[in-house]
Amino acid sequence: MGGVVVIQEAFGVTDHIEDVCDRIAAAGWLAVAPHLFWRTGDPILPYDDFSQVAPHTGALEAKDILADVDAALSYLAGARIPADSAGVVGFCLGGTIAFAVATRRAVGAAVTFYGGGVAKGRFGFPSMLDMAPGLRAPWLGLYGDRDRSIPVEDVERLAAATADLDVPTEVVRYPDAGHGFNRDGGDSYVEAAATDGWMRMLDWFADNLTTGAVESPGL
Repeated sequence: MGGVVVIQEAFGVTDHIEDVCDRIAAAGWLAVAPHLFWRTGDPILPYDDFSQVAPHTGALEAKDILADVDAALSYLAGARIPADSAGVVGFCLGGTIAFAVATRRAVGAAVTFYGGGVAKGRFGFPSMLDMAPGLRAPWLGLYGDRDRSIPVEDVERLAAATADLDVPTEVVRYPDAGHGFNRDGGDSYVEAAATDGWMRMLDWFADNLTTGAVESPGL
């Protein structure tokens, strides 16, 4: 068995993130989601009111984020899951963090769903472009061309910056998807992109983590 650290969106550990954990667990992995907003009350924030989001994302610091991820990785280690069998996946702000973790921690693989901060650093981390040469784990990036917060040009620059590293990397773009395309039940959900991205994530972990976990047959 392997494990996966699931990094939340900018809205907290929502029902959607809990559902992601359940689905990853159903696919054969031990899933754990650190609550990054615990220092500011651990709220669940509305998707349509970014004025409530900013105080919590603005309070995030790289050292605290890494401490929370380290705690999640320690939990997996306590379950006898070694570092090379532990993956990390993140959504939205979590996608940025998953990438950063893959440059700073000994994880087996990482997946980013629509993580921003490609050209400009966030949460005390450098930009993803600046961090790219330090990738230590296989990394998969999943982006939507209609994402108004992450220009396609930046995604292409990130693909080029990670293309020739010593670890496997892949960037997949979905022409008909925008930000949050994996979040079912909301206006941002794009079924085709979500289904394809989910299976690519499972395949990435199955191919790159040293475990015999069985892949999910689908959604």
